[in-house]
Amino acid sequence: MSALFEPLRLRGLELPNRAWLSPMCQYSAGADGVPTDWHLVHLGARITGGFGLVLTESTAVSPQGRISAADVGLWSAEQVDGWRRITDFAHAHGTAIGVQLGHAGRKASTMVPGHGRGSLPPEQGGWPALAPSATAYRGFATPVAASTTELDRIVADFASATERAVEAGFDVVEIHAGHGYLLHQFLSPRANHRTDTYGGPFENRIRLLVRVVDAVRAAWPDDRPLLVRIPGTDWVDGGWTPEESIELAVRLAGRGADLLDVTTGGLDPDQRIPVGPGYQVPFARRVRAAVPGVAVSAVGLITDPEQAEAIVGDGDADVVLLAREALRDPSWPLRAMARLAPRRLTESYPWQYSRAVPAPSTVDLTK
Repeated sequence: MSALFEPLRLRGLELPNRAWLSPMCQYSAGADGVPTDWHLVHLGARITGGFGLVLTESTAVSPQGRISAADVGLWSAEQVDGWRRITDFAHAHGTAIGVQLGHAGRKASTMVPGHGRGSLPPEQGGWPALAPSATAYRGFATPVAASTTELDRIVADFASATERAVEAGFDVVEIHAGHGYLLHQFLSPRANHRTDTYGGPFENRIRLLVRVVDAVRAAWPDDRPLLVRIPGTDWVDGGWTPEESIELAVRLAGRGADLLDVTTGGLDPDQRIPVGPGYQVPFARRVRAAVPGVAVSAVGLITDPEQAEAIVGDGDADVVLLAREALRDPSWPLRAMARLAPRRLTESYPWQYSRAVPAPSTVDLTK
């Protein structure tokens, strides 16, 4: 049996394989943050495409936490109803679905991609961005340094969004603490210049994320898994380091995180990333070695079925997340299955597409 197509159990949820859809912003919600027909069709294609778990794009826990005015959210009952339409579709087709909860911090209130760059001007509906410190991401407006009262509210917003995720029918929640958004900003000395209990030493910089993890885990049912996306490195001097990632992973493993989704970069425009196939996999490998009791995922330029199979089969990660490749090919897992685990094809194809199942003569049935 292919390692990529072995099931994985996280708490009370069994996922049929280890090829999952990575969260990817679509910037296609209305001003109310409700998912639209685009989200149903976009996620629906991957729901029927064989992914073991489908994760939504980063979903804002508050209006202020949106990256752009076209972001989806989970702060209202109307949004719950919009997501329920999509989770019902997933469950009707036997696919698990998770929501990634996030807050953009100093990268909030930006122009919608394709409609401009940089921060959205106030006269066009922009709003003040909150951050650890009043230090802008280059090219963006200067944010407001969050008060401790505002940080308390943000923790509560994550908890409330988690409760709405239960109402919306999600199977998994992921906390987004990577890609230069708010929780990552607190982790990194390049963005966090505070002198209170949320800044300075490692213990202080991880404080907000730890509080969010505790609040989300308390609001999330015990039988459902919690994922946390963490940075492996900032790729810049004076930033977050791989050693800090490992120490953070150990802490989160003891606080109810069931899978650590290891990514890199996005915090500082001075980053220098040696981009290439699987370039982030070594960071996942190190975290997995440090926390053997917790699952770890790898993401980043994973495109080929044999490449994904090797990552899981060699023990570099428990799961691979597909991003751009999944945009190009919504049925990537079915294509990979035809090459790696052809005996699973008939049970995995939607019956409406059964005429497209590759004939046995075209695949190697010895695998």
